Amino acid sequence: MAFKDILVSLTTYPKRTKQSAIDDAVAFAALLESRISAIACEVRVPAPASPMGSALLNVPALVATELKKSVTAAFEQLAEFRKAAEQKDVFQEVIQEKCTTPEFPDLVTEYARLRDLAIIPMPDTDTVERWLAETLIFGSGRPTVVLPERPRWSRAVALNTVVVAWDFSRNSSRAVADALPILKKAKLVSVLTVTNEKVFSSGRSGTELAKYLARHGVNVVLDEVDAEGRDIATVFESHLTLRDADLLVMGAYGHSRFREFVLGGATRSMLLRPPVPVFLSH
Repeated sequence: MAFKDILVSLTTYPKRTKQSAIDDAVAFAALLESRISAIACEVRVPAPASPMGSALLNVPALVATELKKSVTAAFEQLAEFRKAAEQKDVFQEVIQEKCTTPEFPDLVTEYARLRDLAIIPMPDTDTVERWLAETLIFGSGRPTVVLPERPRWSRAVALNTVVVAWDFSRNSSRAVADALPILKKAKLVSVLTVTNEKVFSSGRSGTELAKYLARHGVNVVLDEVDAEGRDIATVFESHLTLRDADLLVMGAYGHSRFREFVLGGATRSMLLRPPVPVFLSH
């Protein structure tokens, strides 16, 4: 199934999604020949519960000021998105909602369940986007692409070389199946198997995956890398640099426990600081 309906989430408060991230999301949709929608939320800022704070500060005025910032940011960002998407002829719709910050991840997840793919621009700082990404990956039932923030990531959005992190697990198999439309568009797909990092249930899995992808017309190569005592994130980043990769496809590992996510090491690292756009599926 091709990706025809993509959703990108835009943050309005306390910091706004950068214009460069909006442009990257639109460019990614254009590469996939898809339509793209954007969702932004007017964030309702709760008043402080402290009587002392209310006595010392003009709380209603402060709340009104912060709300106006969020409303303005939502309006401006959706307008910027619409302009960029229409220029690429990939515009679908804009969605402007009202919510509190804690409500935002669940709200976006509800919309993402009826889209083919969700995109989240990921800033370097630890903000609501990381919480949103975790909620989407494990709650939407759909794949998610995490876009690193510029200028740290300075490449043009492309699908020349895609790396697939492969360990013959259910999650990596699901990620390959979900990403197949992307893999078929890529000029080269590197299947990365990391040895001496975990025990594999089958030594033939990389070769069999290559056969499977080749049957779908994918130009694939097998890369086996020894971890040599390095953590998995370091191995991934080194191989992505070696292959000059444009995208990493991987299964997401983790589970939710009372609204707190316990993530696998590779998943956590790729969300904290993605070196390239990362396609995650669970």
